[in-house]
Amino acid sequence: MIPTLGKAVRHEWRLDPDFLTVNHGSFGATPTVVLAAQRDWRERMEAQPSRFMRAVVPGALRAAAERLATFVGAEGRDLAFVDNATGGCNAVLRSLRLRPGDEVLVLDHGYGAVRNTVRMVTEAAGARMTEATIPFPRPTEDAVVESIASALTDRTVLAVMDHITSGSALVLPAARIVAACHAAGVRVLIDGAHAPGQIDLNLRAIGADWYTGNAHKWLCAPKGCAFLWAAADRQADLHPTVISHGFGGGFLAEFDWTGTRDPSAALSIGAALDFHQRLGGAAMRARNIALAREGADLMARRLNTETGDAGALQGAMALVRLPLRGTATEAVATRIRDRLLAAGTDAPTHRLGDAVWLRLSAFAYNDLDDFTRLADRVARVLREEAL
Repeated sequence: MIPTLGKAVRHEWRLDPDFLTVNHGSFGATPTVVLAAQRDWRERMEAQPSRFMRAVVPGALRAAAERLATFVGAEGRDLAFVDNATGGCNAVLRSLRLRPGDEVLVLDHGYGAVRNTVRMVTEAAGARMTEATIPFPRPTEDAVVESIASALTDRTVLAVMDHITSGSALVLPAARIVAACHAAGVRVLIDGAHAPGQIDLNLRAIGADWYTGNAHKWLCAPKGCAFLWAAADRQADLHPTVISHGFGGGFLAEFDWTGTRDPSAALSIGAALDFHQRLGGAAMRARNIALAREGADLMARRLNTETGDAGALQGAMALVRLPLRGTATEAVATRIRDRLLAAGTDAPTHRLGDAVWLRLSAFAYNDLDDFTRLADRVARVLREEAL
């Protein structure tokens, strides 16, 4: 049975009561119980750092990886911790041995930091970054898969795909995309930054070559807790971005120790998973998705506009088109977000096509009243800015 959520559980976080928090998707929010677990790990570390790093961390890190791997449908031996999903993508992309003329496919809705990494590694190798266009708004699963498949060429060696796009909040059909790419002989790296804890996740069923995801967003782990999963036959030439003593010792030897760093975020994943289950687990995830749809519909009615209406491709984030009177530009999108921040709330705004869209997130501590308040603040900002 799912517990009562919304305002009834908001005390579990240290959220500012005077700030309207509707953007869990950007950085997450760590509950006090998980922060306490992280503090305990740090106190153990500082009690005797050398003993902790040498005798405790190796086994504790593997135990944490096993726990997280079970949650995401994988084996612990194939999963290593990284600081964030961008770091995971960098590790894969910078381990590639690209040749001149090779192509790496990305999405036009792909995350900017990862697209920059692809651009860097392809330029350095004399290869090319190519792009698949995601139909938007109101995309269908079939249309997404067809667009990606049609962008593959005989020179494509890797496809870098988002599981949940950041700006447009689309839950893409990862398993179908992987199958289409593999049928064309193309390897797949999935940037699943938003997936763990937002949607049901089974890495075995998806079948990608590499998958990276954040635990500090929808799983509420401390900041700096993310993972990189690699299929067993894709680990041999995979290296972390920092080379250390484990070089040449294999996937886990290289990634588990990249030098001195605070491992407490990763070691706290058990507390985060326990908290996730206490709030309902799968039932909470379904509730958040339904609330995001309801919140977006409410805002669209209040602002006399439309939603991104992603249908089956929507998760716990949703888009609302802002009813602007002038031209939609990225500068206007940035201006609106800055004004919302000044007004006591934050929601990402992006120019997609010829419109500016606002992305809202629905999490356990949110209820429908939050999106009524958000609609009022958005309307006031648009009115005051004469947009």
